[in-house]
Parts: sequence; C-alpha cells; structure tokens
Amino acid sequence: MTSLDKPNIPAPDGAGPAGPADDQKAATQAALFDAFGGIRGTVETMLPGLLFVMIYTINKNVVMSAIAAAVVAVVLVIVRLLRKDTVKHAFSGVFGVGVGVAFALFTGTAKGFYLPGMIYGAGLGVAFTLSALIGFPLLGVILGPVFKENLSWRTRNPGRKKAYTKASLAWGIIFLAKYAILFPLYWWGDATQLGWVLITLKLPPMVLAVYFTWVFLAKAPPPIDVIAEYEAEEAAEKAAARERRA
Repeated sequence: MTSLDKPNIPAPDGAGPAGPADDQKAATQAALFDAFGGIRGTVETMLPGLLFVMIYTINKNVVMSAIAAAVVAVVLVIVRLLRKDTVKHAFSGVFGVGVGVAFALFTGTAKGFYLPGMIYGAGLGVAFTLSALIGFPLLGVILGPVFKENLSWRTRNPGRKKAYTKASLAWGIIFLAKYAILFPLYWWGDATQLGWVLITLKLPPMVLAVYFTWVFLAKAPPPIDVIAEYEAEEAAEKAAARERRA
C-alpha cells in the first residue's frame, strides 16, 4: 500500500511501547485498509460517479456524462498500471462503471447509470444480513484470506466468528438502511437529485461499516495463521523425509 492508501496515525505523546493489543489493532487496521482499498481506492470509486452527476447536472446529456465517467475510470486503471500499484479495486470500479454506462446508454436515462450499483449494494446488504443470521458471516469469507486465517475462524476460533458475525450484521443493516433511502428516490425523485444523494451517501455508510468492523475485530482473538501452519508442517515433513533417507 502507498501512503495514499493508509493514513499514518501517530502514537499519543508519552505513550509507551505498543503491547499485543495495540499490535492487534494496528494489524486489523492495516488489513481492513488493504481489503477495502484505503483512501485512494475510495476516491477512485467515487470519482467516475461524481463526474457523471456533475456533467449531467450542467447539460442533462446522458451520453456525454456516461462517456466521461467511463474515460476517467479507465484512466485511473492506467495510472495504477503505470505506477505498478495493485489494480484489483480499480478494475472492480471500471467494471461497475462500465455496467452503469451500458444501462444509461441502453435506457437513455441518467437513472440507468445508478441502477446496477443500487441493485448490487442492496443485494450485498441482504447477503451480509442473511450470512450473519445463518452463522456463516460473509465478512469472514472476505477477510479470512487477508488475515491468512482463511476459514479457520469457523471451527477453531469462536471469538473471531462472533466478531465476524457482528460485523457482517452491521454491514447488512447499514447497507439496507442506505438503499431504503435511495430506492424511493429512484422511483419518485428526479435523476439529478438521486445522483447527488447517492454521492453524498457513498462514503459515510462505508466508513461507518469499516469502523464497526475494526472495533469488533480489534477486540477479537488474533487470527490463526493457517498459511504459516501449513508451511511449518510442510517443512517438518521434508525434514523427516531427509532423516529417513540419511
């Protein structure tokens, strides 16, 4: 991650050496920023939609607004490629913008640009909520590989499973509340109003959801590094094989 991806949070004046709890919080923070794209990834996600809304507000031209959004999304990916940065968040943004542009051009309405993202977001809200209720929290599936624990939290680390369940439920409730506001605007509001409200609600719910995730996971037991366990077992097997051959 670059300095644009993760903020540098200094320790308070007079603070002593970081303890295990502080290390756990710092590791959790770093993993969350990596998983969700950090500040830079968030800006790159918002920029094409913001440009679409601004241009459409000025000239009411769906085609020009859609093309501008698509161009800036592609440029953001090219910049990351040239800098040899990770492009997973940028590519996902391009895909989302591309689908929105296709819907806008097909329907000939600005609302078409927003509809795919709204359906996807509402679907995520339902998925997060249901996964928490059935005991297989989606956030654990997403973040497990980031923490190198994969799905070990399901059977070997009940404290982390509980934390993932709470966090997934928080994501679900926040997403569903967000789209409970947006869908009535889609049906009964005008396209410009919908666009600006959508942009306004883009960042705060995400920040709130990530904050709750950090709170729950920072207090949970540390993850079990199954990758390290596998590598240790593999090294032990190779050492045993060499001893048998000797």
